Amino acid sequence: MTQTALILGASGRFGRNARLAFQAAGWEVRVFSRGSDTLAQAARGVDVIVNGWNPAYPNWAKDVPNLTRLVIDAATRARATVLLPGNVYVFGNDTPSPWSGETPHLATNSLGRIRIEMEEAYRASSVRTIILRAGDFIDTKASGNWFDQVMIKRLARNQLIYPGNPEALHAWAYLPDLSRAAVALAEMRRELPRFCDVPFEGYTLTGTQIAQSLSRVIGRPIAVKPMQWWPLQLARPFWSMAPHLIEMRYLWQMPHQLDGAHLADLLDPVVQTDLDDAMRTAIPTETVASLSAIANAGDALG
Repeated sequence: MTQTALILGASGRFGRNARLAFQAAGWEVRVFSRGSDTLAQAARGVDVIVNGWNPAYPNWAKDVPNLTRLVIDAATRARATVLLPGNVYVFGNDTPSPWSGETPHLATNSLGRIRIEMEEAYRASSVRTIILRAGDFIDTKASGNWFDQVMIKRLARNQLIYPGNPEALHAWAYLPDLSRAAVALAEMRRELPRFCDVPFEGYTLTGTQIAQSLSRVIGRPIAVKPMQWWPLQLARPFWSMAPHLIEMRYLWQMPHQLDGAHLADLLDPVVQTDLDDAMRTAIPTETVASLSAIANAGDALG
Protein backbone atom coordinates (compact mmCIF):
# COMPACT_ATOMS: atom_id res chain seq x y z
CA MET A 1 0.00 0.00 0.00
CA THR A 2 1.34 3.42 -0.96
CA GLN A 3 2.09 5.67 1.99
CA THR A 4 1.39 9.38 1.97
CA ALA A 5 3.51 12.23 3.28
CA LEU A 6 2.39 15.84 3.63
CA ILE A 7 5.32 18.25 3.27
CA LEU A 8 5.08 21.57 5.08
CA GLY A 9 7.54 24.13 3.82
CA ALA A 10 8.27 22.23 0.62
CA SER A 11 10.10 25.19 -0.90
CA GLY A 12 12.49 25.46 2.04
CA ARG A 13 15.82 23.70 2.49
CA PHE A 14 14.73 20.61 4.41
CA GLY A 15 11.24 20.50 2.90
CA ARG A 16 12.48 20.57 -0.69
CA ASN A 17 14.99 17.80 -0.11
CA ALA A 18 12.50 15.76 1.91
CA ARG A 19 9.98 16.01 -0.92
CA LEU A 20 12.49 14.60 -3.38
CA ALA A 21 13.53 11.81 -1.01
CA PHE A 22 9.98 10.68 -0.21
CA GLN A 23 9.05 10.73 -3.90
CA ALA A 24 12.16 8.72 -4.78
CA ALA A 25 11.16 6.13 -2.16
CA GLY A 26 7.76 5.66 -3.78
CA TRP A 27 5.62 7.65 -1.36
CA GLU A 28 2.65 9.72 -2.46
CA VAL A 29 3.66 13.28 -1.61
CA ARG A 30 1.31 16.16 -0.91
CA VAL A 31 2.63 19.70 -0.74
CA PHE A 32 0.88 22.13 1.57
CA SER A 33 -0.06 25.48 0.05
CA ARG A 34 -0.86 28.23 2.52
CA GLY A 35 -2.74 30.09 -0.19
CA SER A 36 -5.29 27.38 -0.90
CA ASP A 37 -5.15 24.73 1.85
CA THR A 38 -6.10 24.45 5.47
CA LEU A 39 -3.78 22.20 7.43
CA ALA A 40 -6.60 20.06 8.80
CA GLN A 41 -7.90 19.38 5.27
CA ALA A 42 -4.46 18.79 3.76
CA ALA A 43 -3.56 16.28 6.50
CA ARG A 44 -6.60 14.05 6.05
CA GLY A 45 -5.55 10.52 5.27
CA VAL A 46 -1.80 11.15 5.40
CA ASP A 47 0.58 8.83 7.20
CA VAL A 48 3.34 11.32 7.96
CA ILE A 49 3.46 15.11 8.25
CA VAL A 50 6.96 16.39 7.48
CA ASN A 51 7.21 19.71 9.29
CA GLY A 52 9.69 21.75 7.27
CA TRP A 53 8.21 25.08 8.35
CA ASN A 54 10.93 27.38 9.60
CA PRO A 55 10.04 31.07 10.02
CA ALA A 56 12.75 33.71 9.99
CA TYR A 57 14.50 34.11 13.36
CA PRO A 58 12.78 37.41 14.24
CA ASN A 59 9.39 35.69 13.88
CA TRP A 60 10.14 32.59 15.93
CA ALA A 61 8.70 33.85 19.22
CA LYS A 62 5.42 34.80 17.54
CA ASP A 63 5.04 32.07 14.92
CA VAL A 64 6.64 28.85 16.20
CA PRO A 65 4.21 28.19 19.11
CA ASN A 66 1.19 28.78 16.86
CA LEU A 67 2.53 26.62 14.02
CA THR A 68 3.36 23.89 16.52
CA ARG A 69 -0.21 23.88 17.85
CA LEU A 70 -1.60 23.72 14.31
CA VAL A 71 0.60 20.76 13.37
CA ILE A 72 -0.14 18.84 16.57
CA ASP A 73 -3.88 19.38 16.11
CA ALA A 74 -3.80 18.28 12.46
CA ALA A 75 -1.67 15.23 13.25
CA THR A 76 -3.94 14.26 16.12
CA ARG A 77 -7.01 14.41 13.90
CA ALA A 78 -5.31 12.48 11.10
CA ARG A 79 -3.57 10.03 13.45
CA ALA A 80 -0.41 10.88 11.55
CA THR A 81 3.22 10.81 12.60
CA VAL A 82 5.07 14.13 12.64
CA LEU A 83 8.66 14.15 11.45
CA LEU A 84 10.62 17.35 11.95
CA PRO A 85 14.24 18.41 11.66
CA GLY A 86 15.68 19.24 15.05
CA ASN A 87 18.73 21.44 15.54
CA VAL A 88 21.50 21.82 18.09
CA TYR A 89 20.24 25.08 19.59
CA VAL A 90 18.55 23.24 22.45
CA PHE A 91 21.83 22.23 24.09
CA GLY A 92 23.18 25.70 24.85
CA ASN A 93 26.79 26.75 25.27
CA ASP A 94 27.66 24.87 28.45
CA THR A 95 26.79 21.31 27.46
CA PRO A 96 29.72 19.06 26.51
CA SER A 97 29.35 17.07 23.31
CA PRO A 98 28.90 14.65 21.63
CA TRP A 99 25.18 15.31 21.93
CA SER A 100 22.77 12.38 21.92
CA GLY A 101 19.05 11.96 22.33
CA GLU A 102 19.66 11.72 26.07
CA THR A 103 21.64 14.95 26.40
CA PRO A 104 19.79 17.53 28.55
CA HIS A 105 18.38 20.58 26.80
CA LEU A 106 19.93 23.42 28.78
CA ALA A 107 19.91 26.37 26.40
CA THR A 108 19.07 29.71 28.00
CA ASN A 109 19.20 31.96 24.92
CA SER A 110 15.94 32.97 23.23
CA LEU A 111 16.14 30.80 20.08
CA GLY A 112 17.24 27.79 22.10
CA ARG A 113 14.37 28.21 24.55
CA ILE A 114 11.82 28.48 21.72
CA ARG A 115 13.06 25.21 20.22
CA ILE A 116 13.01 23.50 23.63
CA GLU A 117 9.41 24.57 24.21
CA MET A 118 8.42 23.45 20.70
CA GLU A 119 9.86 19.98 21.23
CA GLU A 120 8.29 19.71 24.68
CA ALA A 121 4.89 20.47 23.15
CA TYR A 122 5.27 17.45 20.87
CA ARG A 123 6.52 15.32 23.76
CA ALA A 124 3.49 16.29 25.87
CA SER A 125 1.03 15.54 23.06
CA SER A 126 -0.30 12.16 21.96
CA VAL A 127 1.20 12.56 18.49
CA ARG A 128 3.80 10.07 17.30
CA THR A 129 6.84 12.30 16.76
CA ILE A 130 10.26 11.77 15.20
CA ILE A 131 12.86 14.49 15.68
CA LEU A 132 15.80 14.02 13.34
CA ARG A 133 18.40 16.34 14.83
CA ALA A 134 21.16 17.78 12.69
CA GLY A 135 23.77 20.51 12.55
CA ASP A 136 24.15 23.18 9.87
CA PHE A 137 22.95 22.28 6.40
CA ILE A 138 24.94 21.67 3.24
CA ASP A 139 22.48 21.99 0.35
CA THR A 140 22.61 21.06 -3.32
CA LYS A 141 21.68 24.59 -4.37
CA ALA A 142 22.09 28.08 -2.98
CA SER A 143 19.38 28.40 -0.33
CA GLY A 144 20.58 31.18 1.94
CA ASN A 145 22.36 29.00 4.49
CA TRP A 146 25.69 29.76 6.17
CA PHE A 147 27.60 27.64 3.68
CA ASP A 148 26.45 29.31 0.48
CA GLN A 149 25.51 32.72 1.81
CA VAL A 150 28.75 33.41 3.68
CA MET A 151 31.41 30.73 3.55
CA ILE A 152 31.89 30.19 -0.19
CA LYS A 153 31.06 33.71 -1.37
CA ARG A 154 34.76 34.34 -2.11
CA LEU A 155 35.61 30.90 -3.40
CA ALA A 156 36.52 32.42 -6.78
CA ARG A 157 39.22 34.33 -4.86
CA ASN A 158 40.46 31.08 -3.32
CA GLN A 159 39.01 31.96 0.09
CA LEU A 160 36.69 30.25 2.55
CA ILE A 161 35.11 32.82 4.86
CA TYR A 162 34.67 31.12 8.22
CA PRO A 163 32.42 32.52 10.98
CA GLY A 164 34.38 31.13 13.94
CA ASN A 165 37.38 29.17 15.12
CA PRO A 166 38.60 27.26 12.04
CA GLU A 167 40.00 24.48 14.25
CA ALA A 168 36.81 23.92 16.27
CA LEU A 169 34.71 20.89 15.26
CA HIS A 170 31.27 21.78 13.89
CA ALA A 171 28.26 19.58 13.03
CA TRP A 172 27.08 19.52 9.41
CA ALA A 173 24.34 17.63 7.56
CA TYR A 174 24.24 17.10 3.79
CA LEU A 175 20.55 17.53 3.06
CA PRO A 176 20.09 14.62 0.62
CA ASP A 177 21.60 12.25 3.23
CA LEU A 178 19.49 13.75 6.02
CA SER A 179 16.35 13.43 3.91
CA ARG A 180 17.02 9.78 3.05
CA ALA A 181 17.42 9.09 6.77
CA ALA A 182 14.11 10.87 7.36
CA VAL A 183 12.36 8.56 4.90
CA ALA A 184 13.92 5.47 6.50
CA LEU A 185 12.74 6.54 9.96
CA ALA A 186 9.27 7.37 8.65
CA GLU A 187 9.00 3.89 7.17
CA MET A 188 9.86 2.27 10.50
CA ARG A 189 7.83 4.72 12.61
CA ARG A 190 5.64 2.05 14.20
CA GLU A 191 8.75 0.34 15.59
CA LEU A 192 9.96 3.53 17.30
CA PRO A 193 8.93 5.06 20.64
CA ARG A 194 6.04 7.51 20.40
CA PHE A 195 8.47 10.40 20.90
CA CYS A 196 11.82 9.65 19.30
CA ASP A 197 14.82 11.99 19.31
CA VAL A 198 17.42 10.78 16.80
CA PRO A 199 20.65 12.73 16.21
CA PHE A 200 22.07 12.68 12.69
CA GLU A 201 25.85 12.80 12.99
CA GLY A 202 26.57 13.80 9.41
CA TYR A 203 29.99 15.37 9.01
CA THR A 204 31.94 16.70 11.99
CA LEU A 205 34.38 19.15 10.46
CA THR A 206 36.66 22.05 11.21
CA GLY A 207 36.79 25.04 8.91
CA THR A 208 40.24 23.90 7.88
CA GLN A 209 38.91 20.50 6.84
CA ILE A 210 36.17 22.12 4.75
CA ALA A 211 38.78 24.26 3.00
CA GLN A 212 40.87 21.16 2.32
CA SER A 213 37.89 19.39 0.79
CA LEU A 214 37.06 22.38 -1.39
CA SER A 215 40.70 22.53 -2.47
CA ARG A 216 40.48 18.93 -3.63
CA VAL A 217 37.21 19.57 -5.45
CA ILE A 218 38.30 22.63 -7.42
CA GLY A 219 41.98 21.76 -7.69
CA ARG A 220 43.28 24.95 -6.11
CA PRO A 221 44.48 25.85 -2.60
CA ILE A 222 41.74 27.49 -0.52
CA ALA A 223 42.72 29.76 2.36
CA VAL A 224 40.53 30.15 5.46
CA LYS A 225 39.71 33.78 6.24
CA PRO A 226 37.81 34.88 9.37
CA MET A 227 34.38 36.40 8.96
CA GLN A 228 34.11 39.87 10.47
CA TRP A 229 31.26 40.10 12.98
CA TRP A 230 31.43 43.86 13.59
CA PRO A 231 29.06 44.71 10.68
CA LEU A 232 26.40 42.60 12.39
CA GLN A 233 27.03 44.43 15.66
CA LEU A 234 26.55 47.77 13.89
CA ALA A 235 23.40 46.48 12.20
CA ARG A 236 21.70 45.37 15.43
CA PRO A 237 19.53 48.51 15.81
CA PHE A 238 18.40 48.41 12.19
CA TRP A 239 18.24 44.77 11.10
CA SER A 240 16.04 42.44 13.15
CA MET A 241 17.99 39.34 12.05
CA ALA A 242 21.34 40.60 13.36
CA PRO A 243 20.77 40.06 17.11
CA HIS A 244 19.74 36.46 16.50
CA LEU A 245 22.75 35.67 14.32
CA ILE A 246 24.98 37.10 17.04
CA GLU A 247 23.07 35.12 19.66
CA MET A 248 24.09 31.86 17.96
CA ARG A 249 27.71 32.86 17.38
CA TYR A 250 28.87 30.55 20.18
CA LEU A 251 28.24 27.51 17.95
CA TRP A 252 31.07 28.68 15.69
CA GLN A 253 33.49 28.94 18.60
CA MET A 254 32.52 25.90 20.68
CA PRO A 255 33.64 22.47 19.39
CA HIS A 256 30.64 20.17 19.10
CA GLN A 257 29.35 17.07 17.37
CA LEU A 258 26.28 14.87 17.32
CA ASP A 259 26.31 11.27 18.48
CA GLY A 260 25.22 9.06 15.60
CA ALA A 261 25.11 5.77 17.52
CA HIS A 262 21.31 5.66 17.83
CA LEU A 263 20.72 6.23 14.13
CA ALA A 264 23.38 3.66 13.26
CA ASP A 265 21.59 1.11 15.46
CA LEU A 266 18.29 1.86 13.72
CA LEU A 267 19.42 1.95 10.10
CA ASP A 268 22.76 0.10 9.96
CA PRO A 269 24.32 1.27 7.79
CA VAL A 270 23.69 5.00 7.65
CA VAL A 271 24.38 5.96 4.04
CA GLN A 272 26.61 9.01 3.81
CA THR A 273 27.79 10.82 0.70
CA ASP A 274 31.53 11.23 0.32
CA LEU A 275 32.47 14.67 1.66
CA ASP A 276 34.15 15.84 -1.53
CA ASP A 277 31.13 14.75 -3.59
CA ALA A 278 28.84 16.70 -1.25
CA MET A 279 31.03 19.79 -1.53
CA ARG A 280 31.05 19.47 -5.30
CA THR A 281 27.25 19.58 -5.50
CA ALA A 282 27.05 22.38 -2.90
CA ILE A 283 29.08 24.84 -4.97
CA PRO A 284 26.67 26.90 -7.12
CA THR A 285 27.04 26.36 -10.85
CA GLU A 286 27.85 30.03 -11.42
CA THR A 287 30.75 29.72 -8.99
CA VAL A 288 32.02 26.62 -10.78
CA ALA A 289 31.75 28.47 -14.09
CA SER A 290 33.70 31.41 -12.66
CA LEU A 291 36.43 29.12 -11.33
CA SER A 292 36.65 27.32 -14.69
CA ALA A 293 37.00 30.64 -16.50
CA ILE A 294 39.78 31.72 -14.16
CA ALA A 295 41.56 28.39 -14.60
CA ASN A 296 41.23 28.55 -18.38
CA ALA A 297 42.58 32.09 -18.42
CA GLY A 298 45.53 30.97 -16.34
CA ASP A 299 46.20 28.09 -18.71
CA ALA A 300 46.12 30.45 -21.69
CA LEU A 301 48.57 32.85 -20.05
CA GLY A 302 50.83 29.98 -19.08
